[in-house]
Amino acid sequence: MTEARITVNGKETPISPAAPHTTALDFLRERGLTGTKEGCAEGECGACSVLVARPGVNKPTDWVAVNACLVPAAALDGQEIITSEGLATAGEPGTSTSLHPVQEEMAVRGGSQCGYCTPGFICSMAAEYYRPGRCAPADSADSADSTESADAEHGPNGFDLHALSGNLCRCTGYRPIRDAAFAVGAPADEDPLAQRREQAPPAPVATEYAQDDSAFLRKSTLAETLELLRERPDAVVVAGSTDWGVEVNLRSRRADCVVAIDRLSELRELRVESDRIEIGAALSLTEIERRLDGDVPLLAELFPQFASRLIRNGATLGGNLGTGSPIGDSPPVLLALEASVVLVDIDGEREVPLVDYFTGYRQSVRRPGELIRAVRIPLPLSPVAAFHKIAKRRFDDISSVAVAFALDIEDGIVRKARIGLGGVAATPIRALAAEAALEGKPWAAETAEAAAGVLQAQGTPMNDHRASAGYRSAMLGQSLLKLYAHTTEAVSS
Repeated sequence: MTEARITVNGKETPISPAAPHTTALDFLRERGLTGTKEGCAEGECGACSVLVARPGVNKPTDWVAVNACLVPAAALDGQEIITSEGLATAGEPGTSTSLHPVQEEMAVRGGSQCGYCTPGFICSMAAEYYRPGRCAPADSADSADSTESADAEHGPNGFDLHALSGNLCRCTGYRPIRDAAFAVGAPADEDPLAQRREQAPPAPVATEYAQDDSAFLRKSTLAETLELLRERPDAVVVAGSTDWGVEVNLRSRRADCVVAIDRLSELRELRVESDRIEIGAALSLTEIERRLDGDVPLLAELFPQFASRLIRNGATLGGNLGTGSPIGDSPPVLLALEASVVLVDIDGEREVPLVDYFTGYRQSVRRPGELIRAVRIPLPLSPVAAFHKIAKRRFDDISSVAVAFALDIEDGIVRKARIGLGGVAATPIRALAAEAALEGKPWAAETAEAAAGVLQAQGTPMNDHRASAGYRSAMLGQSLLKLYAHTTEAVSS
């Protein structure tokens, strides 16, 4: 086993002597790269963001921004990362450092004041700057000072402001940061990070990194991983570490053994077949979103509301289902899609309908040593679909209530209804009674109102700091009325 190393700003750097639970953030700061900051330690502020070279969707390599505060340094063994310091190109001896284009725009447009959040914004902005398919201005010379766009969330240069949804600033105000984002042009042909996208990303490496009585392990194949989990059923399994990283930082959780599955090729496939779509459990939500490209409209509605781009660059469907949280955003959508999970252990595979998967609060039918290999969505899809997330913030927030609808309506009659709910019970649930109240009935105001009353009574909502039980119930009913209003508007228009 070779020594665990990360290529940081072009230089190979050994991970030792960091402990296996050490985050990439602490690893970098201990080596003098203090542009990477800690703000919240739970992936909400983006002050810690860095770029990682990952398998690309439209090019061999994508530069992906992730929260360094959540990712263990050991999880980046064999990989390449760029920090805010690495974006600038060192000048000749005796000359000043040349700023990266996104750094230049942030500086000249007043996007930085105290500077604490700025390196994180820079890295998230750079990931979008290098995103394949982002359209540069037709004439960058004429449009360099034009930051206006018909779409408030997309610039004239194709910059998607959602790329910055996981970055917070508390002194500058977001207008100059938006101006800087909407002013960047296309990467120059000689830009080394742009050129890097044309080569393959670092190949996955097996990792066996141990210090004292704890270890971080990554096997080369699924079979080897399942053998390991048979031997170590107590191991913590991680992919993007967007959940486990919070436990490590805020609750001081430690594990004797952490097993990484994010680089296993068997868990990173996405196949569209005649009767189903199969999504690998270790694909990030961003990868799924860009590969499906809207082909599953209900998922396309979910993705922009699931945390932030920084989180979606690491989070996986397998992880969201594996934690068993009753307020995860993906389970209601997958329940409405009638999805199933493919579970695998050393003895073989089994397929479990998601409606039968959850057994209690953060509990499921998954056995010790068993992994979620994939999620299967049957085809064809229901043509009427919607995802409603009720939360205190529009983006990057935990839902108070999440509702997903998938309806088949033919000749004005609801032939099939599937409704997934989150935040109203100890587990994500199907609203079976409300589905029955819709099926076989005309899609009319009377039907929607009657079914809304049934839906309001589904689950066992509780009072907590996010919402009262009464509010949650009311939102269930309102969500169905909203769906009816929107579908009738669409038909009339």
